[in-house]
Formats: sequence, C-alpha cells, structure tokens
Amino acid sequence: MSIIRRPMNRRGLLKAGATGGLVLATPTIISRSAWAETNFRNDPTNSKTVTFGFNVPQTGAYADEGADELRAYRLAVKHLNGEGDGGMLSTMKPLSLNGNGILGKKVEYVTGDTQTKSDAARASAKRMIEKDGVVMWSGGSSSGVAIAQQSLAQEMGVVFMCGLTHSNDTTGKDRRRYGFRHFFNAYMSGAALGPVLKKEMGTDRRAYHLTADYTWGWTQEESIANTTEGLGWETVNKVRTPLGAGDFSQYIAPVLNSGADVLILNHYGKDMINSLTQAVQFGLRDKLVNGKNFEIIVPLYSRLMAQGAGENIKGIYGTTNWNWSLQDEGSRAFVKSFGQEYGFPPSQAAHTCYVQTLLYADACERAGTFNPAEVIKALEDHEFDGMGNGPTLYRGADHQCFKDVLVVKGNENATSQFDLLEVVEVTPASQVTYDPEIFGGELGPYKV
Repeated sequence: MSIIRRPMNRRGLLKAGATGGLVLATPTIISRSAWAETNFRNDPTNSKTVTFGFNVPQTGAYADEGADELRAYRLAVKHLNGEGDGGMLSTMKPLSLNGNGILGKKVEYVTGDTQTKSDAARASAKRMIEKDGVVMWSGGSSSGVAIAQQSLAQEMGVVFMCGLTHSNDTTGKDRRRYGFRHFFNAYMSGAALGPVLKKEMGTDRRAYHLTADYTWGWTQEESIANTTEGLGWETVNKVRTPLGAGDFSQYIAPVLNSGADVLILNHYGKDMINSLTQAVQFGLRDKLVNGKNFEIIVPLYSRLMAQGAGENIKGIYGTTNWNWSLQDEGSRAFVKSFGQEYGFPPSQAAHTCYVQTLLYADACERAGTFNPAEVIKALEDHEFDGMGNGPTLYRGADHQCFKDVLVVKGNENATSQFDLLEVVEVTPASQVTYDPEIFGGELGPYKV
C-alpha cells in the first residue's frame, strides 16, 4: 500500500514539571517507504469507511455518565462526516480536518457496555477490535476500566482514548503508549483545591475520608490528603467503601463521633449522589464540631452528579474537568451543537469524549495515515486551543493532558435545573503541572 505522510506539526518543548524543568524532544524521522511496508491491525486502506468503537458504561454505577458520553460520540461522528453545524471544528486550532470524514473515509462506529467492570470492558473492546475492525476505541467512566482497556490497547496495537479516568495511575505507573487521557487527574484536583480550601476553611481542620475502593479512589484519597495535610489539616480516618454500595449509612454513622469537622467523599457517579444525600440526612451539615461548621468536600464533581444530588450539593466544593457555563469560543460552540441535538447542555463526560474523538481524527489527518504508531507520534506533545479550558498540551512523556482546572461549588442561586455548579476558580495549567516521573511507569514501544 502507498501511504502519504503529511509533515508533523509538533512542538519540541515539553512542560516537564512544577519545578519548571524543560525537556527537549527530538522527533524520530522515519522514511515514507519504511511506513509503507508496515502492516497494522484493522488497516482501512481498501475500505471507504473507518470504524470507531465507543465502549461506555450503559449499566452500573456510572451509567448516567456513559449515556452522555455516547451522545457526545455520536455528535462527534456527525461533525467529522460533515453533518450538523460542525461544532468545535470551527474553533479548534490548529485544524487539519475538513468535514469529509478522515483521510477521505466516512466514519462509522460500534458501541459496547463496560458495565463499569474491567473484565466486561476488556471483553467488549476485544470484540470491537477483532470482530468490528475498529482503528480506535474510547469511553468509560472508571479508572479501573480505563487501565484495563489501556493495557489491552498496548497488547492489540490499537489506540485507546481513555474517556473519564481520574486516577493518577492511568498516566502514571499504568501508562501505556497506546493510551491517551484528555481528563485531568487526582493530583491536579488536589493542587487546584488546596488554595481555595485554605481560604474558605482555614488551616485547622480534621478530615474524615470515605473512599471508593479501587485505583481512582485510592489515588484521589492520597492526593487530597497530601494537599490538606500540607495546609495543616489532620486526617482522622480513611475508610474504603465498595463500588456501587448504594447504602452508605454504615460508613457515615461513625463520622458523627470521630471528632472530624470535614467529610471528604472520594466517590463518583451514583455513589457520590447516594453518599452525599445520606450524609446530609444524617444532619452532618447542620453540626458544629470543634467550634466550626461541619463541611463536606466532593473533590471530583460533575453536573450529572450535582443534578442527582439536588439541594444537597449547594455550597459544596470540588473540581471539574470542564463546565458548560464556560464562555470561551470552543465551549460555546460545543454547548450550542449539543443543545440543538439533545435539548440540554453537555456534561464534562460529554465534552471529554467529544474532544478526544476529534483530536484522534485530526492526528490521523496530520499523520497522513491510520497507522497507530504514526498517529501516536502526532498526538504526543501536540499543543492546541479552541476546545475549552484554554491552551492545552498532550504531554509525550506520559500521555497526560494539561489544561486549566476548574474549582467549583454547588450553586446556591441556580437559575435553571442545569445551572448547578458555580466556577469559583480557574486554576492555570502551570499550577497543576508536575514532573512525569513522580508516579513512575513506562509507556512501552510504538510498534507491537
């Protein structure tokens, strides 16, 4: 086959860490003939179409997030194929896509259900690769699921765009060359929340953690505790809770007599909705402990969770990857397109999945091929703007995305059923950037 490689527009300067260290990246030059002789899985060269896989939680504790992810994926495919108003294709910079599919091929897709279970997610993804011939797949709202699929991506030689995964491990010790994360992580949440918590709650607090018992919960608990202890807070207890527990009363009751004056809920999706609702029902927010008003913190927020928790969310602080109220050009374009398609604004889950689908497609155009090794190189150290959260970097060293992080609190004066989160601080990417080596891990080879 004959593959035409377009010049790669990559920046050689990496944002290496909070210390301000810089690493110079030297691009690898591979001849056109070398790539022309390379075969790769599910090569669509002789097809008029190219297939993506969207593997989302359609059942389980994170199903609400999965439903919005799927809406966003469908919208992204429409825009890639030149249908609708184009959404962020009108704001993304730089841009190689032109609304006629990818490299002249119409985009099609298949879907699967991760069930918020690692084994089910891998089985569904493997079916997409082996039966449906996907060149890329994406989706999920659990870090355990993301890490399992990312490992499969490396084994099978097919790119995986991770969806929602907030564990430090995803682009840390479990990073893989064939996986990319657009979402932020637990370390970033802690770095962004710290200054706001100090200002709003002071430096003399006693915190009690309830934590989802899997990789995301563990790393968020660690990152938030490191942040709060750095402020001078004492950690009273850390209690692990099973994913999808439903009833958290047995875990909340001991908080009442613990001496803690802050409850930190390291929960997500329906688990957060249930644990927060039950904590409020126990009267925690009405208590005065250690001479202070009792506070609850939800380090990782989403609008869908806020909607489920209702009145209980008001005034509670946390972080989010993106919010539909942002007024930058890209966010407005996406909110408009999504709203016209579905009748309500998108969540951070929808935004993340829509953006990374376009970014993968654009990388194929810039690379001039669907060959995953070349597409990966086009994504590594790619800098872009116009897709929400300001200038953004896909760091080559660990495949972590760096952009501004939002600190939010439950809106106490909501103007609609969707106006649930108030952005109180936009934390610049420079404040949440860290050395890629602090979490360990190796990406592995380009060719598998």
